[in-house]
Amino acid sequence: MQHEHAPYRSEKMVKAILICAALAAASLTGCAGLNADVHTPNPAAALQGERTYAIARMPSQDASADHPQFEALLRDELAKNGFVEAAAQQAHYLLSIAYDTRPATVGVNAGDCAASACGRPAEPSFSLFGGRAYQHALTLRFFERASGKEVYKVSAMSSDRDADPQHAMPTLVKSALAKFPFDAPPDWRVKLRADQASGVPEVIAVKPVVQ
Repeated sequence: MQHEHAPYRSEKMVKAILICAALAAASLTGCAGLNADVHTPNPAAALQGERTYAIARMPSQDASADHPQFEALLRDELAKNGFVEAAAQQAHYLLSIAYDTRPATVGVNAGDCAASACGRPAEPSFSLFGGRAYQHALTLRFFERASGKEVYKVSAMSSDRDADPQHAMPTLVKSALAKFPFDAPPDWRVKLRADQASGVPEVIAVKPVVQ
């Protein structure tokens, strides 16, 4: 029976590690296309009222130079779903928008982790191939203006190596509104591709995530 020499085994282990890291990096650099994970804690929620809305800004968003661009993207996608923006006193829904970008590790999420905790490491990491990975998140919450009740919430998350949230926002907006509203189950994977002419992401597949 032949035994592998220790240096040879070590070389094979290093190669295996590098291959796994390369595959993980490819999923973030876009080699496999654009992907986003979507979570709706209240799928198939009732959005039966008049499709008019007003955006409720936080003070920090009023002062943000980037926020108006995010709102413009949302207005365009909401219009495609029959929503019309109205004055706050007349709108049926108030729309809350929250987003962030943070460093993320390259790893595999546990299947039973909470949606708010999946893919959100406490500390940033580095990439073997250069360039830190970033996780982008967008959450939309619809409230009935009259009652103040939250009737629909959807979150979209994506990862890449670009720290600029503006570059990720078109993908997140398209993903969060790829189905409106999303029905059960609560977790979905949205696959997109960039239009060759405009570079704007377009949805090509929306599939539920089966736990």
